[in-house]
Amino acid sequence: MTAKPIYLDHHATTPVDPDVLAAMLPYFSEHFGNAMSGNHAYGWTAAVAVQKARKQVANLIGADAGEIVFTSGATESVHLAILGLLEERGGKSHVITAATEHKCVLGACEGARKLGHDVTVLGVNSMGQIDLGDLERAIRPDTALVSLMHANNEIGTLHPVARVGEIAKARGIAFHVDAAQTTGRLPIDVRAMHIDLLSLSGHKFYAPKGVGALFMRQTPPRLRLAPRIDGGEQERGLRAGTHNVPGIVGLGAAAEKALSAMPVESERLRLLRDRMIERLTEEIPGTVLNGHPTERLCNNVHLTVRGVTGDQLFALHGIAFSSGSACSSGSAEASHVLTAIGAVPDRSSSAIRFGLGRMTTAAEVDAACERLIEIARKAR
Repeated sequence: MTAKPIYLDHHATTPVDPDVLAAMLPYFSEHFGNAMSGNHAYGWTAAVAVQKARKQVANLIGADAGEIVFTSGATESVHLAILGLLEERGGKSHVITAATEHKCVLGACEGARKLGHDVTVLGVNSMGQIDLGDLERAIRPDTALVSLMHANNEIGTLHPVARVGEIAKARGIAFHVDAAQTTGRLPIDVRAMHIDLLSLSGHKFYAPKGVGALFMRQTPPRLRLAPRIDGGEQERGLRAGTHNVPGIVGLGAAAEKALSAMPVESERLRLLRDRMIERLTEEIPGTVLNGHPTERLCNNVHLTVRGVTGDQLFALHGIAFSSGSACSSGSAEASHVLTAIGAVPDRSSSAIRFGLGRMTTAAEVDAACERLIEIARKAR
């Protein structure tokens, strides 16, 4: 029997944690009720489970349970946040985002543009961070929203979201954060960071695919959104459709486990990350780290291995990794993130991304390093 590849693609998705699966299983069979069926015990049981999960997710990001809206994932949450805010506001507005945002954010902003709104896309420096001066200069009287990711899904660079939140709050502008990559990996406090809207996805932190959430601030002045899916009273009328009770239970269980495990786990991953970066940059001359050297995700290793082609990198058999953005796989074009930081053409074709995770061991990191070093030596 062929051994499974070492999994180092945790930015793309994570396995469901066994404890999360155990929490979910009863809600597929024994507790199968509809959470909106309020006249019998099956519905009550499901509703209680949904509310428990709402509190668990809220606790992870420093929110109140009533500020959590369950969705199918970060992409839906992003669209509800951006387009829902603009529709509720009415008229034509101005939105500010950045060139390295996830395609779902850029897609939602393009949708806003088609509806007549203005969109400013800020450039980034060679490490992938925006200039706060550029942000302040971009703000206009009609600016309604700033949307910025917490950490980049490709190169791992962290944005100074708390400082951005301060700037937006001082101007009375709503601030949306795509936290798909940082939820459950790094501490998030939506109050301290002055975040009004935050999108997250369960499958990025050991919950199942197909479930996510949107934090929507409800402290005064209360934020309001227009629904993107009409036709039911679920999620306060913002997201019609029967609740995915097993998925929501899994999201809550994953949030609770992440909150307790985060301090130790984040430091463990940071040490493994640095171990991998140090070895590969030392033993493969010309290897370049993409993204910020320190202000980066604790589990992100994104490198350009100069002198090695993309086809040669795919000879890295036995290791599951990404050659760029998993959301853009199949495209022959350079990643929009690498283009934005000026890492083309020489650095884009030889880029490789490793995403470490909860089950990643030091032995697996070392094995991946040895294999990549061997390929680079042969290629040269």
